[in-house]
Amino acid sequence: MNKIMVEYIWIDGHIPTAKLRSKTKVVDNKVSSPSDLPDWSFDGSSTMQAEGSFSDCLLKPVHIMKDPLRGGNNLLAMCEVFNSDGSVHKSNKRAQLRELAEKHKNQECWFGIEQEYTFFDGIKPLGWPDNGFPAPQGGYYCGVGSDEVFGREIVEEHMEACLDAGMNLSGINAEVMPGQWEFQIGPLGPLEVSDEVWLARWLLYRIGEDYGVSATLDPKPVKGDWNGAGAHTNFSTKSMREPGGIKIIEDACKKLGKNHDKHIDMYGADNEYRLTGDHETCSIKDFKYGVSDRGASIRIPMQTANDGYGYLEDRRPSANMDPYLVCTALMDTILS
Repeated sequence: MNKIMVEYIWIDGHIPTAKLRSKTKVVDNKVSSPSDLPDWSFDGSSTMQAEGSFSDCLLKPVHIMKDPLRGGNNLLAMCEVFNSDGSVHKSNKRAQLRELAEKHKNQECWFGIEQEYTFFDGIKPLGWPDNGFPAPQGGYYCGVGSDEVFGREIVEEHMEACLDAGMNLSGINAEVMPGQWEFQIGPLGPLEVSDEVWLARWLLYRIGEDYGVSATLDPKPVKGDWNGAGAHTNFSTKSMREPGGIKIIEDACKKLGKNHDKHIDMYGADNEYRLTGDHETCSIKDFKYGVSDRGASIRIPMQTANDGYGYLEDRRPSANMDPYLVCTALMDTILS
């Protein structure tokens, strides 16, 4: 085939939580890098990124992967958004991270992001009864059986699609609330992990269309005694991963504590409904870190403490966080 389809995917200007958008461009089958793809304009007035009287915005492809849904040589292209004059659009959070990643490239930062999400069938979580509630939490986490687990066929298809695309997806599991799941991306550098999380989200939504099921990143999809949904972010530098790195990790935790409010502002909307101090969270009003403590803001894994080097886990980001912002916040605070 002389032509291929490229899905241009970008993040819109919705506040407080941005949405994904995409459209398809047919191009010659001669694409080996993002720079081989042309810029493409779109109507920013329809995505909360421009006024109707001056509505053109530009998409610049920055990360391409195989399109596992269309197959063949077709591609998915993560794009940055620019104004029509070529300047960075205010909704483009990747640009700042791009500069930060270049500045600190000698640190060899690695990120692993655990993306939780909840399937909804109409107005209720998938698998929940039409009236009332399912049995209390307890048997659903990593569960098996049709009375415990809902949506596995979608999750399996999504996992295969991510792997077929070439993503560094490292696992999946059923989560604590029925209808809730998680996938993990990483370890990767800051730009790569963020691009792949956004592309994996796009694939999740797109595959959900085929089943008539939606996936929400709401940090508290069901009020009451049910777990919220987060995006725990694991972080390390080269020096943290070397013998004696635990001291650098502890220093990083102290820096994070001094900048708690700054991080919370960048960690997703409505996070206060999730970070209550219950359901494996620390209160949004507090900051603490500890070894193997899932009720802390920052968890130092047991293996890291035992080895004396490794990584830290920031448990504060909500499921609807922007990974570009979270990676920026962690690098800016810890490496400054």
